[in-house]
Amino acid sequence: MTWIKKMYERYQEMVDYVLFGVATTVVNIVVFFLLDTVIGIPYLVANAIAIIASILFAFYTNKKYVFKTHTPTFKAAFREFYLFVGFRLVSGLFDMLSMWILVDVLSFGTNTAKIATQFIIVALNYLSSKFFVFKG
Repeated sequence: MTWIKKMYERYQEMVDYVLFGVATTVVNIVVFFLLDTVIGIPYLVANAIAIIASILFAFYTNKKYVFKTHTPTFKAAFREFYLFVGFRLVSGLFDMLSMWILVDVLSFGTNTAKIATQFIIVALNYLSSKFFVFKG
């Protein structure tokens, strides 16, 4: 048990990022599935809404539980938020483009395409959060 605790302490940020990254990805996929498959909203609209929901969820969990940053002023907090959203919107555009290519060009099913895009998105989001947003 001590070995596991030491390993967690050593790699806590990465482990927490993976756990909350999985949770964020689940939020993204579930919102997309509900809007696209259950309700029948066009898949690109459903994808955009899912991206927004997951960005808000991810900002909160990354700030509070993964990178544990404390911002002493509103200005500093707002800076973190707009940087986070800005980088996530860039990965969101990649997500949208990937969905369009996979669904409309390559004829993948919408849910399969959504899951496939998430692997690259998670890596891009970790790098931007770690090195540009939550540096403190």
